[in-house]
Amino acid sequence: MKRILASVLLLPTTVLAESFERPIPQPQTESAEVWFLISSIALVLSLVAVQMLVSRR
Repeated sequence: MKRILASVLLLPTTVLAESFERPIPQPQTESAEVWFLISSIALVLSLVAVQMLVSRR
């Protein structure tokens, strides 16, 4: 009985579901490239700082 009730309740949602549309990737902007460069440099500097702190032991 529960299975029948569940299938009846779920039927309208599956019938009304839209088809999947694949997302189209957007081109990378210059602003995004600059922020990626800044974050990459910050990451490398933080790794160097951690290495210096650890090596002092």
